[in-house]
Amino acid sequence: MKRFNGFGKGVNLGGWISQFKEYDVKHFESFITEKDISDIAALGFDHVRVPVDYNVLEDEQGNTKESGFRYLENCRQWCEKNGLNMLIDLHECYGYSFDPLKKDMDRRKFFYDRALQDRFFALWEKIAGRFKDYPDQVAFEPLNEVVLFEVRDAWNEILRKYIKLIRSIAPDSYIVVGGVFYNSVMTVAWLSVPVDPKIVYNFHCYEPIIFTHQGAYWQELMPLDFRIGYPMPVEEYRKKHKEIYHDTDGAIFMDGVSEMGIGFFEKIFRPAIDKAERDGVALYCGEYGVIDKADNNSKILWLEDINHAFDKFGIGRALWNYKEKDFGLVDASFESIRQRFIGI
Repeated sequence: MKRFNGFGKGVNLGGWISQFKEYDVKHFESFITEKDISDIAALGFDHVRVPVDYNVLEDEQGNTKESGFRYLENCRQWCEKNGLNMLIDLHECYGYSFDPLKKDMDRRKFFYDRALQDRFFALWEKIAGRFKDYPDQVAFEPLNEVVLFEVRDAWNEILRKYIKLIRSIAPDSYIVVGGVFYNSVMTVAWLSVPVDPKIVYNFHCYEPIIFTHQGAYWQELMPLDFRIGYPMPVEEYRKKHKEIYHDTDGAIFMDGVSEMGIGFFEKIFRPAIDKAERDGVALYCGEYGVIDKADNNSKILWLEDINHAFDKFGIGRALWNYKEKDFGLVDASFESIRQRFIGI
C-alpha cells in the first residue's frame, strides 16, 4: 500500500490551540514550546498533528488573528529545526464542533448551510496560502471528526470542493481526508473524492471504545467508575458496550470479529485498506490512544497490538496525545510504561 511519506509515527498536540479551557494567551505561549518539539523528535516521532480551533485564527466576524497564525508558524519552524513534519488539523470551525461537551451544538447544520461552508473555505484559503510553500513538511486536514452518519453525502460534497480549493492554492501539499461517525475506520470506504498522489485517507481508532474511553467524563452514558482490561473476550466487550451505550455501533460489532488482539485491528482496518489500495492513496490514523484511567499493562498491550497492525500495512499514525487531555504521553500516569511504548 502507498505510504504517507514523512508521517509514519507522530503525536497530537491536543489541548494547545484547540480544546483549551479558556482563550488564554499565556497558555498558548507556554503549553507547547520549542523544547516540547525537540523532546518529541528525541522520542523518535517524525511528525506532529496540530489541532487548531477557528477562534484562534479568526474572530467571530471572520477577521484574521495574526497571533493565531503565528503559533502555527512558530510550530512549523520548530519542527523544521528538529526534522519533523506537521499536519494542520482544523479541529473546530465556525458553526461546527464534534465536542460532546458542547451539548447545544447543532451537528447537522454546517453540512447544509452555504454561509457556514463559505466561512470554512475562506479560513482554509488563508491557511493554505500561508503554508503552501512547504508541501513536503506541512499537510492539511479539513475538519476533525464529522459526527453524524446521515451527513456523509453532504460531507463528500464539501470534501470535493475543499480539495479543489486547496489544489488551486497548494497543488503539491498533502490533503488528509476522513469519513463520518467520528472519523471511524468503518466509514473510510464511503469517501467519494478526487484522488491524486498527495491525497491521504484518514481515520481515528479508539476501538473498542468501551476500553479506550473507560470512565471518560465527557461521554454522557459512561459511568465514571467503569473499568475494564485488555485483552478480554470479544463478547465481554460487546456485552459491556451494549449495557452502557445501548447500541451496537462500534467496530467491535463488525461481522467476522471473533478474537481480540492483533487480528482484531487487522480485521477492522481491512475495508479501509482495500479502499486505499483501490484508489492508490496512503492510509493514516490521525488519532489513537487509551485514557489514563486504564491500567498501564492493558494500555501497553493495546498499543502493541494496534501498532503491529499499523506497521504491517504501512499505515501512518499520530498518538493522542502528547500532553494532558486525559491521554498524555508525558503525564505521570504514562511514566511507568513510557520506555516500553517508545520501543514499540
